Amino acid sequence: MVDLATLPALLAAQDWPRAEKLLRRAAQKRDAPAEVFYNLAKVLEALDKPEQSRRWLKRAVTQRPGYASAWFELGRAALASRDLPAARDAFARAARLDPADADARRSLGRVALRLCDWDLAAQCFEGGEDTEARHARYRIAAETGQAQAADRAALWSDGSARALTLRTLTRVARGTLPLRLRALDGTASEPLP
Repeated sequence: MVDLATLPALLAAQDWPRAEKLLRRAAQKRDAPAEVFYNLAKVLEALDKPEQSRRWLKRAVTQRPGYASAWFELGRAALASRDLPAARDAFARAARLDPADADARRSLGRVALRLCDWDLAAQCFEGGEDTEARHARYRIAAETGQAQAADRAALWSDGSARALTLRTLTRVARGTLPLRLRALDGTASEPLP
């Protein structure tokens, strides 16, 4: 067994090369726990070795399928490599394993939006009253043909989120953007449909 007593100090000091060396030795042991693989993955992430990090996270969840934190980190790694289906699956697993993990649920919702999985996204953002959740629910409603003018007006009423509102409205494929264009003679035209 490798003595990991110095690991907390190495991590606190952000001495990633020495932490990597220690964890690699521990990971070679036949009885190495999933936590060793997880911590090695996090150290490799800090050392900007994303592919190696992802491989160790996969080992952690293979050894211990109920390791919610490792599934969450695997979702982050998949997202960083733009593997949206793998990110969705990993975040879904993390959210199922730890229903109280709001980050896993929200991350799953963000990926579902990017994949246009409106039902899953709606489940993830249901009940949230923060700005992101309200905008996500508007986008879902617009994409599924259920948005109302009052919903759009409610988004515009939050002056602190105008940039997010504009981004939300322009990302919606089926929604409408309430623009008024100036005619060449300077008179206002009707809003675009």
